[in-house]
Amino acid sequence: MKSEGIELTVVTYSILIAGCANINDAESADRLFKEAKQQLNSLNAIIYSNIIYAHCQTGNMARAEDLVREMEGGGIDAPIDLYHTMMDGYINVRNEEKCLVVFERLKECGFVPSVISYGCLINLYTKIGKVSKALEISKTMESCGIRHNSKTYSMLINGFIQLNDYANAFSIFEEMLKAGLKPDLVLYNIIVNAFCKMGNIDRAIRIVDEMQKERHRPSSRTFRPIIYGFAVAGDMKKALDIFDLMRRSSCIPTVETYNVLILGLVRKHQMEKAVEVIDKMVLAGIAPTEHTYTTIMEGYASEGDTGKAFEYFTKIKDGGLKLDVFTYVALLKACCKSGRMQSTLAVTREMSAQRIPRNTFVYNILIDGWARRGDVWEAADLMQQMKEDGVLPDIHTYTSFVNACCKAGDMLRASKVVEEMEAAGVMPNVKTYTTLVRGWARSSLPEKALRCFEEMKLAGLKPDKAAYHCLMTSLLSRATVAEEYLYSGILNVCREMVECELTVDMGTAVHWSKCLRKIERSGGELTEALQKTFPPDWNSREIPRISRDELNNASDDEDT
Repeated sequence: MKSEGIELTVVTYSILIAGCANINDAESADRLFKEAKQQLNSLNAIIYSNIIYAHCQTGNMARAEDLVREMEGGGIDAPIDLYHTMMDGYINVRNEEKCLVVFERLKECGFVPSVISYGCLINLYTKIGKVSKALEISKTMESCGIRHNSKTYSMLINGFIQLNDYANAFSIFEEMLKAGLKPDLVLYNIIVNAFCKMGNIDRAIRIVDEMQKERHRPSSRTFRPIIYGFAVAGDMKKALDIFDLMRRSSCIPTVETYNVLILGLVRKHQMEKAVEVIDKMVLAGIAPTEHTYTTIMEGYASEGDTGKAFEYFTKIKDGGLKLDVFTYVALLKACCKSGRMQSTLAVTREMSAQRIPRNTFVYNILIDGWARRGDVWEAADLMQQMKEDGVLPDIHTYTSFVNACCKAGDMLRASKVVEEMEAAGVMPNVKTYTTLVRGWARSSLPEKALRCFEEMKLAGLKPDKAAYHCLMTSLLSRATVAEEYLYSGILNVCREMVECELTVDMGTAVHWSKCLRKIERSGGELTEALQKTFPPDWNSREIPRISRDELNNASDDEDT
């Protein structure tokens, strides 16, 4: 138009600015707006509304506020839609106070709040997790004679789903249907997601069928939670069947859809198939993202395959994709799993070079890695670095450090670490106490292991199977003579395990039985009590021969 000498009008500029706003390109929108101010004698409310919308979309509320003041200073009255735009902007940045200020200003300027006005407030409160407040707004709206529409119902339903309150979510859904409103595509997707989060994937699939009968075309957003639900449940066959159904429904899979498939395969340790999905993505013209490669790295990390983990790390770097803390976490996990702790030093150095700070999760991985090797000095150095970096240790950090002390045989230091964590307001959990029990057992002090176990219960914690297994193994390992504390300790632990309906596997049963023979060669009260914790088929089948390695694993299978 410019090359042909045709001048752009305020309408043309408004359309161009609106287009930029719709693709979140506030910079280009601002440039066009400034040009319009220079070229045109006057501007109107529409062009101001569009440029304000552009900045609200990107969360630049300071610039949006400046433009509103400029508009009002120029004698241009703001339409009600502009108030709604500003409210939406404050919702996007989760600023409750200013959103309410705009709502009050709307009324002061003589506008009567509409369903859109109240809808903005309902949207605000559902997004910040104050669904009860959203319900209050909903009742206020109804008291003013304004009826809900499908969007306001959808907001309330989604708010309850985000809180995992499915009963209220479906109650609102039923209320909506009774009001004669039909679900739109957005609401159908919300309901599908709700059923998937509840684990009722079959019902979610029936909702998809209902959508199609109502002539709503399912999108990738519809199918994604279903595929994810099956993937997380480990049913990759059904996940792949839904993926095929999605394509047959003329719904083009997105990168997020492929990523969900890859995640499921990685969790099932089917790394070859996961890599094949990446090849299919590329063939379909969809470029893998850093999230795609990081998921693959996590899979190889769980196997301790540092070579493959570093290979996909290189793909992220070479592809110009974003390196974030999750990428480096996957690398660190691979190094720790394979025991290549020296390699973690190179990884953390590169993190520093990339200006990616080490958070609690990163420190936990490193401390846990050194703890597995029993290197209490390296673990202690990392604890010190955490304090220097201002990173607060959590329960996992302290428990890993306790584990390092226990493996090094330094039980005095382990006890001091527990005192330190309690002083810091971090209370030991079941895993912390179980780690201490194992430490005392390794130090051949089952009486202290038993005392630690009792302290766990006095602290109001309920021992799990790992804790009982660890303590019993400790007591039986010293059962060369029937000392009173050992005798009563074994009987009490057996009784508690029976009350909790806990049984051990066959390998553990054989190991415990052999240990007990040292004091009860021909059976007795201890043998009878212990056998109540054995598998049901203990007396009904031939006991297999257990190798020395299997016995060692049985006695230490919780030491991971």
